[in-house]
Parts: sequence; structure tokens; C-alpha cells
Amino acid sequence: MSTLYIVSTPIGNLEDLTQRALAVLRAVDRILAEDTRHSAVLLKRYEIRAPMVSLHEHNEAARTQEVLAWLAAGEDLALVSDAGTPLVSDPGERLVRAVVAAGQQVVPIPGPSALLAALVGAGLPTCPFTFYGFPPRSGTARAELLRQLAAAEHTAVLYESPNRLGRLLADLDAEGAGERSAVVARELTKVHEEFRRGTIHELCAHYAAQPLVRGEVVVLLEGREAAAVDVGTAEALARSLLAAGHPASEVARELVLRLQLRRNQAYRIVQSVGT
Repeated sequence: MSTLYIVSTPIGNLEDLTQRALAVLRAVDRILAEDTRHSAVLLKRYEIRAPMVSLHEHNEAARTQEVLAWLAAGEDLALVSDAGTPLVSDPGERLVRAVVAAGQQVVPIPGPSALLAALVGAGLPTCPFTFYGFPPRSGTARAELLRQLAAAEHTAVLYESPNRLGRLLADLDAEGAGERSAVVARELTKVHEEFRRGTIHELCAHYAAQPLVRGEVVVLLEGREAAAVDVGTAEALARSLLAAGHPASEVARELVLRLQLRRNQAYRIVQSVGT
């Protein structure tokens, strides 16, 4: 059986490549790279000579059939992203699903991850946490995510581009998360690695005064404290909204937003008063 290896590569410091990752990259028949020019730097550093082919968000669907054919022919392949662990806000999910469905073997080669590096270095609670990837740039999806982040009772982790960092912090401040502890981690494992800590409001002011931000950015937001719940008030509001004709899902969402209930608790209350 052929194997597709999912290989984690350095997020900045090239010395972070593991010995196992190095051995796999030297042994496979081909390397699928998000950007072959970017990955060429790593391969040259470690004298890895396996041929590279591109696999990125714009060609993943078309490339998948070629990959399945290579695997069927007995080739072993490695998938790498520009940095860190593939599939985590990077291409490859469609490919891995197809390889699994075809009955071929998928083997992860663990290693660097900006998400985990930021989480363990931030000084915020690490369990539980939710990773949201890159936030939507606009529209209802962004508005809904901001509401979720403002209501979250556990650590939230996001990726963001440097030029949109200030806007994200300002939006979180406007959503009511201004006094929550947060961390902006950037340039992880590189010479200018930085963990900047403070409240959302403080970080918003800092980056407003210094709008030019360089490097990859991870934003971490501490969960809010759980609010004391007045079940009677919640049940009364739920009955009122249901009587007004609002669907149960919308009523539950209103309980979360108005009373800061947990989502599962809100659904239980709606279910109890609606039966």
C-alpha cells in the first residue's frame, strides 16, 4: 500500500524540522508543496532531492486525481504547506479525504504548528480552546464569529494577516470584549518573535498607534467568566419569544446574546419551555 505523508515543516526557524520529517522527505517519490518556490529553500538547506509538484487552493481539486494515480502506481508522497502543519488553514483537506476514500494510507508526521506554539507561549488557559482559523473579512459570517468570540468562555485562537490585525482588535473591542485578556503572537520561532499581552482594548490602542505590523500573526482571546444564570428570567424570555412566533433556534441564539448563556444551556431551556 502506498502512503501519503502529511509532513509538518518549520514555521520560521529551519532547524525545527524533525529527524523523522527529514527522513520522510528524503525517501518519498514526490513532494506536494503549497508553493514550490517557498519549499525549495527548505529542501535545498537539507539536500532533499525529491521532485516537487504544486498543490494549492486553486489546483487542489484537479491535482487530487493525479495524486491518486501516483499512489495507485506505488509511489509514496509527502504533502507540505508553506509553513507548519498542512491542512490547518492550509490546503490538503480535499486531498486527504480522497486518499482515505481510495483506501490508501495517510500518515501524519507531527512537528511545528503556529497554532500550538502560540497557545503554549501565550500564558492563557490552554484547555479547552477553539481554533477559528482566519476570520471572514466581512458580512454576516464575520458578525456571527465576533459574537461567538465575545460570548466564548474558553480560549479562542485565530490567524490574521498583519494588515487586518488592527481591524480585528477594533471589532472585538466594539463587540464588548475590550476588557478581556488577549495575546498577539507574531514572527514565531524567528529572530523578532514577539508575544504582546494586554486587554483587547490595550492591544487595539497599541496597534492603532503602530499600524505597520510585520510577520504572520496569531491572536488569542481569553474566555469570559461564566455569568450567573437566572433560569427564571431565561425561561420567561424564551416563552415570550416563542409566543411571538420566533423559531426555537433563533430564541436560543437570543438567550445566548442577551443573557450570556452557554449555547447548550440555552437550547435546553428553549426545549423545556416549548414542550
